[in-house]
Amino acid sequence: MRRFSAYLRAALAAAFFCGAAARAGEGLALEECRLEHPLRLASVDARCAKLRVPEDRSSAGSPRISLRIAVIAALNRRGAASPLFILAGGPGQAASALYVSYAGAFARINRNHDVVLVDQRGTGASSPMQCSFPDDWSEAANSPESIRAAGRTCVNKLGDRVRSFTTAAAVQDLDAVRRALGYERIDLYGASYGTRVAMSYMRRYPQHLEAVILDGVTDPERPIGPDTPEDGERAIAAIIARCAADGGCRKAFPSLAADFNGLKARFGTATAAIRISDPSSGDDMSLDFNHAMFAASLRMLSYSAPQASMLPQLIHRAAMGELAPLAAQAVMTSRQLGDQLAIGMQNTVVCSEDWPFFAGMKLDRPALQKTYQGTDQLDGLNVICAQWPRGPVDADLHAPLHSATPTLLLSGEADPVTPPASAERAARYLTRHRHLILSGEGHGQLATSCVPRLMAEFLDHPQPALLDATCLNAHRPAAFFLGASGPAP
Repeated sequence: MRRFSAYLRAALAAAFFCGAAARAGEGLALEECRLEHPLRLASVDARCAKLRVPEDRSSAGSPRISLRIAVIAALNRRGAASPLFILAGGPGQAASALYVSYAGAFARINRNHDVVLVDQRGTGASSPMQCSFPDDWSEAANSPESIRAAGRTCVNKLGDRVRSFTTAAAVQDLDAVRRALGYERIDLYGASYGTRVAMSYMRRYPQHLEAVILDGVTDPERPIGPDTPEDGERAIAAIIARCAADGGCRKAFPSLAADFNGLKARFGTATAAIRISDPSSGDDMSLDFNHAMFAASLRMLSYSAPQASMLPQLIHRAAMGELAPLAAQAVMTSRQLGDQLAIGMQNTVVCSEDWPFFAGMKLDRPALQKTYQGTDQLDGLNVICAQWPRGPVDADLHAPLHSATPTLLLSGEADPVTPPASAERAARYLTRHRHLILSGEGHGQLATSCVPRLMAEFLDHPQPALLDATCLNAHRPAAFFLGASGPAP
């Protein structure tokens, strides 16, 4: 029934696409198209167009690049609700990829609101900045020489033009799309890094905003990166504590904290040769289980409660010497992420907007090195960013955000990269906001519990204080796997 409803909605959207989106303020012609999931798991009907914008927005004679735009028209064509623009995370994920992966979570919103997807410059089908770097779990990921060589190859491939793909330019692109589609006021949904884009738009164009949803909120006053090892450690501690508070999980894995600490100590320096079945092909695969693989597997699996539900079992099995299941998860998840992220664009954003500010922070390296991630990622960024072209950054990018725009902030209690404290800091000067924290959850609440309904109700009536979120009182995160077959019945 759900699939039929999706096809029916798409057909109706095509048949009755006669609202504000079709009245392009700058003559933008939208044509029928189909958006496909990067892994070809799903597809969605939409109306698409290309908008030509300057590649270098600081130069009047700059060559142009094309932004891919898609509009999924609201079912209620007689309404006048503001459209929702979706901003993806990463940095490096395309908005179209995010939407196709979670179209069901936006279905209630799409009843009254057009959904607009702009693949941010450098991602998706908007002049993608693609290149290859060593997998997070590989030995090469810890090798400065390998990282430096990959960065040099990437810069040589993409050229100095890569410096034009920063958040500041993307925000100007976003407003250009708004004008081209003829919208006066819009809503924004930003996920993870997309919250930075959303907050930058809130600074630049507040007069064109109706409401904003920030999901997995970055702190505008702090660069991304230095806090991640300790945030990740807290997330693992929260998962272990939740297992200890769960009777079935505690009984199955009574020494989980010791198992984790033992693995962290062992794979700080040790390496174990293992064989796994390749998650993609099923072929035998030989690799080294080392610190990089241990850190990558825990970091990726802690991102969401459904994935984290496997961690106690996997940590325990690894502590007993069965490393292959944990390794297979690292390989599989890393490949899936790599297929969806434009690493060249990601490097430009991080090296321009975050890395230059590391020097002004008091980094406690001994404390960071005590975490399961250590300083590997920060050290790798130092190598990459030392040779990466840096682009324009707004002077107030890391200033406190003052805004009266109605804003809904969403956090997971055990988020390993944007914890609730990050959202609390971001919300200090938001005069009309509501912050919802989901117990036991990780990074991104878009499809969790009753959140899709709450988002739709908030956008239909953007009054944060009046939003009835009591449905979250009944929320419980995914049950832990107590064996290979899944959670206990």
